[in-house]
Amino acid sequence: MNKQGNLYTIIYIVVLVVLVGAALAFTSISLKDRQQANADADKMRQILASVNINPEKSDIISDYNKYITDAFVVDENGTKVTDAPAAFAVNVAAQIKEPDDRRLLPVYECRLDNGDIKYIMPMYGAGLWGPIWGYISVDSDGSTIYGAYFAHQGETPGLGAEIEKPAFRDQFVGKHLIKDGRMLPVAVVKAGQTPDGDEDYVDGVSGGTITSKGVGAMIDNCLTPYSNFLKNLEAK
Repeated sequence: MNKQGNLYTIIYIVVLVVLVGAALAFTSISLKDRQQANADADKMRQILASVNINPEKSDIISDYNKYITDAFVVDENGTKVTDAPAAFAVNVAAQIKEPDDRRLLPVYECRLDNGDIKYIMPMYGAGLWGPIWGYISVDSDGSTIYGAYFAHQGETPGLGAEIEKPAFRDQFVGKHLIKDGRMLPVAVVKAGQTPDGDEDYVDGVSGGTITSKGVGAMIDNCLTPYSNFLKNLEAK
């Protein structure tokens, strides 16, 4: 075959593409389990961060198994869903698109070293440039926030990305989700302002107005369906 001809060039390119594609596919498949394990470990780290536990990378799984004593799914009535997928496997990003009465609501129960029980709920929403997500933990009274964790995919450094910093998330500690028997998710407002209602509030990120509003909307959308579950905890 003439190596200078067009046919040879086309065949060479096709063979090269097939070989490279096969190599990439093989690499992707062979690394899939490891990639999933890394993603699961990072999710465990984020859950623990909402109760102020920050393990070393090598200790994430062991600490998760130590402190997370139960994980279950509830419905909008606060009742455990016995035939639901495992809480860890629930896709929160997909669930927020469902009506409240059809949502699967994961709950992680955490027992701290001093014996205190905390309940952790996941959240997912939209920021300025992409998705934002996080976890909020509450005391066993079902109302008082014990800790919070927020993350983002692509918010602006120094602006919206500040939601992941302690200066923002620590404001949530001690705030309440239930007042006078009513579910009132914490509002995120511009510094110096107050919400129109009676809900507790925190200051939004300076210069990150849209991201701050996204966090507020995420908290409202994701935690409101837990209202009955949290009120049941309060009743105990």
